[in-house]
Amino acid sequence: MNPIFDTARARIAALSGHFINGAWHKGSGATIPVLDPATETAIGAIAAGGADEVDQAVRAARRAFDAPSWSAMPAAERERLLLRLADLVEENRDELAAMETIDNGMPYGVSRMMAVGSAISAIRYHAGWPRRLTGETVPMSVPGNWHGYTTHEALGVAALIVPWNAPFAITCTKVSAALAAGCTVVLKPAELAPMSGLRLAELVAQAGFPEGVVNVVTGTGAEAGAALVAHPGIDKISFTGSTATGKAILHQSVGDLKRVSLELGGKSASIVFPDADLTRAIPAVAMGIFGNSGQVCAAGSRLFLHEAIFDRFIEGLVAFTQNLRVGPGTQDGVALGPLISGPQRDKVMGYIEAGRAEGATLITGGDAPSGPGYFVNPTIFVDADPSMSIVREEIFGPILSVMKFADDDLDDLAARANDSIYGLSAYVWTANLGHAHAMAKKLRSGSVKINGSGMEFALPFGGFRQSGLGREHGRHGVEAFTEVKSVMVGW
Repeated sequence: MNPIFDTARARIAALSGHFINGAWHKGSGATIPVLDPATETAIGAIAAGGADEVDQAVRAARRAFDAPSWSAMPAAERERLLLRLADLVEENRDELAAMETIDNGMPYGVSRMMAVGSAISAIRYHAGWPRRLTGETVPMSVPGNWHGYTTHEALGVAALIVPWNAPFAITCTKVSAALAAGCTVVLKPAELAPMSGLRLAELVAQAGFPEGVVNVVTGTGAEAGAALVAHPGIDKISFTGSTATGKAILHQSVGDLKRVSLELGGKSASIVFPDADLTRAIPAVAMGIFGNSGQVCAAGSRLFLHEAIFDRFIEGLVAFTQNLRVGPGTQDGVALGPLISGPQRDKVMGYIEAGRAEGATLITGGDAPSGPGYFVNPTIFVDADPSMSIVREEIFGPILSVMKFADDDLDDLAARANDSIYGLSAYVWTANLGHAHAMAKKLRSGSVKINGSGMEFALPFGGFRQSGLGREHGRHGVEAFTEVKSVMVGW
């Protein structure tokens, strides 16, 4: 086994406490064990924070926001600090990837290339924004001599609440966007996979950010997360996670009208037309649902296949899927690691049973490997129906539901794909440029990707309907951490 995993385990075991005002604090002394989902064994423990620790962190962030060392820092210096942080993440890439694999379960190759690689890209992208976050000059129509312009000003203290499915990449995206805008932050990692967020705090300090600009409080969502959302010193909440929790956060934020961004659930559709390049579409569709064991908000969990290619596509899809190796992410050649926890595995297995009971046809998978670890084999159902729970509900596991379409009635096809409470992403495979642009317009999704997939940080990411509010990435993602001010100067 790669010795980097021993280094990562030692680092994980040493991480403990809350990072507040540039120093580590033990808090109350209560702890929460953290498990390796591939082995079901404890790898460390985090401090069980609550209202007291949250209050300390928010106050530290407020002092840092008001201090000239941050508020008056030149844009070029914020850019330099972010670029230094990106360099430190890259220097520690192997260790961070190994930590993510042990903590979250994703295969090491995925963790290194995608999770940590995306984190580096996000920080470097956002590093350019302190100098580009400009307002506009507006021609005035009121009588007299006036000069009108707008500015973007940092909102203040931002609460960043991060999920467990891609913790390091999402943490770095949120933190770097908030810092680029000039905010200070309190980060609350998911208690199921918190370790890379704590390691990031060490790198933030090493990069030279002023004390209190980045703070990390660990604990459960019910204790630390709820206290953070309710704290009157928070100006902005950025949350990624379940739709149910997002609704609760939105409801709780109404009292003082906190600014809220929510990136929530999805039930994304993949659509394959008969003229698609199947040599590219088959592996992409498979990994679009089975990547990270289906624990991806934008996973293409519903597949609409044209009847002319249905049998050929399914044959290739099953063959590809059955060659995917399931196992611990520390092992070479593994494509699917474990699910994050026992309850998540049980939930996914429950949906497999529901699919069978509701009349869908299981053609591969549907079971779990024996032995320790929260594993589920990649599963495909055909003969799925829009009324079935496996088609309508977000599962967050490696289950693909396949449906057939018979003609090129694009309005009907789009209506079927849009038949969901969600609207995060959609994927279309076709060589017909007319179909591509027509479907991009008709699909009610925050992102539509034609003949491929991937994450581009210059493009906004977020959802329609119950997939969320607001956007991350791009100009929209940075401006979400700002207020717009209008200025009129008369003479």
